[in-house]
Amino acid sequence: MNIYLGNLPYNINEDELMELFEEYGTVSSVKVITDKFSGKSKGFGFVEMADDAEAKKAIEELNGTEVKGRNISVNQAREKTEDRGGSRGGDRGGDRGRNFRR
Repeated sequence: MNIYLGNLPYNINEDELMELFEEYGTVSSVKVITDKFSGKSKGFGFVEMADDAEAKKAIEELNGTEVKGRNISVNQAREKTEDRGGSRGGDRGGDRGRNFRR
C-alpha cells in the first residue's frame, strides 16, 4: 500500500521515516519529496508497505501524531490520475495561446 505523508518536518530524512514506519511492519520504500532546485524538503512524502494490514495500522496510529514538533498527516495515497482537475498546463480556455501562431 502506498501511504501519503503530509505536514512533515522540513528537516526529517528518509532514514528517520523508515525507522518510524518499520515499527508497524516491512517498509518497501520511503521518499521525501524535495524541491528540484534547492534540494529542500517540500514537507510531504510517501511510504510504501507491502502488507496492507500493517500499512492500515501504521496509518491509524501515526495520523495526527507529533514528529519533530509537527502533527503529521498519514493517509492512504490516492492513485495518480491523468486529470485531477485544476491541473497545470493545457489550454483551459481564455486567451492562453496568445503567443501561438496560427
